[in-house]
Amino acid sequence: MKVFLLKDIEKVGMAGEIIRVTEGHARNFLVPRKLAVIVIPENEKQYLNRVKTVEHRQEVISSKTSLMAERIKALNITLKRKTHDGEKLYAAVSAGEIADLLGLQGISVNKSQILHDKAIKTQGKHEVTVKLTSKLQPVFTLTVLSE
Repeated sequence: MKVFLLKDIEKVGMAGEIIRVTEGHARNFLVPRKLAVIVIPENEKQYLNRVKTVEHRQEVISSKTSLMAERIKALNITLKRKTHDGEKLYAAVSAGEIADLLGLQGISVNKSQILHDKAIKTQGKHEVTVKLTSKLQPVFTLTVLSE
């Protein structure tokens, strides 16, 4: 069964694509949650036209996103925090704080887009990944210093 995706679905497809899925997946999951619309032969041409406009829009967005990724890769942000016992911080650096620091640099990201392996609880250099898209994940250096 063909469906037109209204929203991005991880491991299925991007919004604006026409994909083939099983009938049960479409009727029981995608359509009730308003993630997709069933494409029938009568309305297929209309959705094909929408696919073209979505592709054009995605090209513009991807070029802006790639420029933002280059800016993020070039960043080296320094943060001063209170420490105790040498290198340990009193409180871990949260994803929200990192998103705010990026906002001060003119890069608008959500805290859910900030990825780091472990909580940042020590001073020093830490690699932080920003998930802009599923394929585009630039990394920048966050240096934490003692006050």
